[in-house]
Amino acid sequence: MTTVQLTAAQAMVRWLSGQYIETPDGTVPYFAGVWAIFGHGNVAGLGEALYSAQDSLPTWRGHNEQTMAHAAIAFAKQSRRQRAMVCTTSIGPGALNMVTAAALAHVNRLPVLLVPGDVFASRQPDPVLQQIEDFEDATVSANDCFRAVSRYFDRITRPDQLLAALPRAMATLTDPVQCGPVTLAFCQDVQAEAYLWPEGFFARKVWRIRRPQADPVELEALVEAVRGAKTPMIIAGGGVLYSGAEAALADLAEATGIPVAETQGGKGSLVWDHPLSLGAVGVTGSSAANKAVSEADLIVGIGTRLQDFTTGSRALVDGRRCRMIQVNVQPYDATKQHAEPVVADALSVIEELKACLSGWRAGSDVTALVGEWNAASGAVMAAPDDDAALPSDAQVIGAVWRNTAENAVVVCAAGGLPGELHKNWRTRSPGGYHVEYGFSCMGYEIAAGIGAKMAQPERDVVVMVGDGSYMMANSEIASAVAMGLDLTIVVLDNRGFGCINRLQQACGGAPFNNLWANTRHEVMPSVDFAQHAASMGASASKVGGIAELEAALGQRGSGVNVLVIDTDPAIVTAAGGAWWEVAVPSVSDRLQVNAAYDDYARRINKRDHGDME
Repeated sequence: MTTVQLTAAQAMVRWLSGQYIETPDGTVPYFAGVWAIFGHGNVAGLGEALYSAQDSLPTWRGHNEQTMAHAAIAFAKQSRRQRAMVCTTSIGPGALNMVTAAALAHVNRLPVLLVPGDVFASRQPDPVLQQIEDFEDATVSANDCFRAVSRYFDRITRPDQLLAALPRAMATLTDPVQCGPVTLAFCQDVQAEAYLWPEGFFARKVWRIRRPQADPVELEALVEAVRGAKTPMIIAGGGVLYSGAEAALADLAEATGIPVAETQGGKGSLVWDHPLSLGAVGVTGSSAANKAVSEADLIVGIGTRLQDFTTGSRALVDGRRCRMIQVNVQPYDATKQHAEPVVADALSVIEELKACLSGWRAGSDVTALVGEWNAASGAVMAAPDDDAALPSDAQVIGAVWRNTAENAVVVCAAGGLPGELHKNWRTRSPGGYHVEYGFSCMGYEIAAGIGAKMAQPERDVVVMVGDGSYMMANSEIASAVAMGLDLTIVVLDNRGFGCINRLQQACGGAPFNNLWANTRHEVMPSVDFAQHAASMGASASKVGGIAELEAALGQRGSGVNVLVIDTDPAIVTAAGGAWWEVAVPSVSDRLQVNAAYDDYARRINKRDHGDME
């Protein structure tokens, strides 16, 4: 057996460079590159190895470990889980900064390889700088925090452990069922340790994402259920897009007349103006989709994990109210909310279902529902007659939509914007809607814009972010500038956390500690976001209203463009929507809280014991 002497870090980098993936566009390297912030836990080992492999595995430098991981995760999402990136940090705070990003990837089932540096395996210099010491367990390090938010976790304490750990990591990343973050905590002394590696270990390997087929009995039950239904509907989740099933879904809808609603992850499964597209469903759903849910006698979920915003905390979508069948590769998801399971790949089931339903059509007609919703949504997104008043989020969304390319990708994450986007953004092509709302992580947005642009550089990428999220994580603007990316960032300044302020009051609470105006601070800050972004190299300006915003969007040049606009924190789209369960205090000195609790208790009782809404 031929061997080659390499350090463990060099071996890892060489192995990662040799992993390829079959995609609809051909065979490509699975790992598009590495995001790295070097420190004493990885600079000497992995840093040296990455320097020598820049042609096969390029390295980019982030400004914050969490946000560079967000960029990597967004790259995977925009690549439809076909490709991924690697993130490496030092030990201690550098590693722990990535834990939030790992949780985001875990919730959203997105692949990313995290390689935080770890303490000395030899333990001879303990305690090293930044080392967490457990007084009862010497094997514990800060990286144990990743265990709860990783699909696969390993600590590399010997070089030859990589012979098993790396293939296991890759198997997890490319598994449609287990897909999620992988953490390989890499002891810093082991990174630099040499070992005689078998040459065959580094042979090029091509991976393929499998498509699990449906059990015949489960598929037959689905076909019979649809044939026996009068008003069936489909709820499309992110699994439709990850499976590349959007064209097949459109064909199924057109052949059968079954209307389709979309989750946050599944938005874009049908183009917005498809006659059978009901739009968003759930708490942030359209009136068309939620009305169709209330009248459906069969709901077929495809590729959705049925989180509470989709189901209206189970008061809107639940297998006890209406028969529900869940198509999902993950059995854990397929049986949620009292659903009957079809455990299989979305594309394979959609294609088989269409073949089995030849000649059958649904009895419902959603033309009027869709038309009414599109008119209502268009009205709230229209430019105001009076541009002097502060605009709503929906009016800003309308301005952005009207001034972006047909292939545009909108990127967002937390706050009130995801709800307004879910309702109102008109997705013109698959992949045109990139909103992280599984973890609802503030600070994802700007970094995610980088990842989305890296995945699809030919598309117009527009980040929409509130002032709260901008303040939490904005430093990757400098990274985008340094990388020469064309990226548009629209900052909506409502002077605080407007979404939570509205929720606080809806639960009977007084406005408190969310908007700057309702804090104990003596001076309400007035941040010049345009000057701040310009200081990092962006072309930035503040606009005075919707008309100025539209003009500025039309005049964008190359590079990073940041546009700032003041918005009204109180206005939201009234049409559509559904109840969302937020626990209200059962006892309070505030009459408003007591009234809110009475309403909360009534809704809970109705959901759990009465008729579903």
